[in-house]
Amino acid sequence: MPDISGLRPLTARSAVLSTLLGAHPPRLPARGLVRVGELFDIAEGTIRVALSRMVAAGDLVHVNGDYELTARLVSRQARQDASRAPAVRPWSGEWEIAVVRADRRPPAERTAFRQTMAELRLAELREGTWLRPANLARPLAVDCVLLLGRPGDDPAALAATLWNLDSWATRARQLHTALDEAPALPASFILAAAVLRHFVADPLLPESLLPAAWPGEALRSRYEDFDKTFQSVLRTHLGVD
Repeated sequence: MPDISGLRPLTARSAVLSTLLGAHPPRLPARGLVRVGELFDIAEGTIRVALSRMVAAGDLVHVNGDYELTARLVSRQARQDASRAPAVRPWSGEWEIAVVRADRRPPAERTAFRQTMAELRLAELREGTWLRPANLARPLAVDCVLLLGRPGDDPAALAATLWNLDSWATRARQLHTALDEAPALPASFILAAAVLRHFVADPLLPESLLPAAWPGEALRSRYEDFDKTFQSVLRTHLGVD
């Protein structure tokens, strides 16, 4: 596999979480998750400690020897899945504009709010004002004043100031090249997780606002082919149906 900076080595927790986020339904027996740890030389005891801690933290539930994601992480899996085949609609040129109502929020609430806005793929124009093209088929349920409008300036130039499109595209092309090289199972596991994180970071802008030769759809198509083989090989390694 090519040397791609930013591919994260997996901890016991991230190995378990990445495996379950990719499983449908998101539930696997402990023995299968221990086998994931073996791919990365993570001891069985370390995986089992991670499982216990994740149950205590509310990330997992333990039922009849199986571990499954809790509702909060099932929602994360749904967002991850949606980013692979995003629901978009024809764009009329209008932008969603969300203006924060509250003057001040406690730090924890501010952090949670910013995460919510990022998950909705809105970008912050200025303090308390978030926006994006209105081309996504999803509800926009946030505690804000919600408006629709059109920028007075070039919308493509505005988009380029709100999102680092060149960086996303460069990374997408690197990941596409890595997928083409069909790495062995341990490396392909890390690569798959990296691609899925990259999909979640895609702003999903209308084509007219994107730079030429945008690699988003090419990466998604290549990943779907890769994932069919990867999931089959992984489940064989885990010894699960």
